[in-house]
Amino acid sequence: MTKLTLGEQYKLEGEPLKVLTYPSAILKKIAEPVVNFNEEIAELSKNMLFTMYRAPGIGLAAPQVGHSIRIFCIDTDFERERVTDSDGRDSFRYSSFNPIVLINPVIKEKIGEMVYQEGCLSFPGVFEDVKRAEKVTVEYQNTEGELQVLEAEGVQAICIQHELDHLDGIVFIERLSQLKRTFLLKKFKKKKPRKS
Repeated sequence: MTKLTLGEQYKLEGEPLKVLTYPSAILKKIAEPVVNFNEEIAELSKNMLFTMYRAPGIGLAAPQVGHSIRIFCIDTDFERERVTDSDGRDSFRYSSFNPIVLINPVIKEKIGEMVYQEGCLSFPGVFEDVKRAEKVTVEYQNTEGELQVLEAEGVQAICIQHELDHLDGIVFIERLSQLKRTFLLKKFKKKKPRKS
């Protein structure tokens, strides 16, 4: 079985996964708990991290890549720098990795409030201010099924709440006013290319 320690997850090669965009039906489903911590879960976690970094994003939930199970990955610390190689081609250099895979997460405590401009890989190009708790304590299992506790604040706390919403079938624009939500949905649907 592939073991994914927090310090090694980003180093592994992965397969890019297709990120589903609104209004994909799976984004509105409540995801099922993970009960088997096997190679399939480890592989999915690895590929989700691979996809998240290259998007780039700071969080990615399993429903966004077509799996209705309670897993998401985050990394609010990594940095991505555009570099030009010796052939004149642009690529990216990544550093300061701090990947975390949270399985069956449950928020145990919320403290304070803050507003943060959120985006979402399932709503490309949409960024809006959302009010959430400033600090959270979350219990979760890692890829080997071991129980973990994380106390997060600021952007990391925001990211955890955003991704946990995905596991509950909630997209971030549902945290906005009805008027704003309606406006954004119309605008987003207009941007999407028509299927021929």
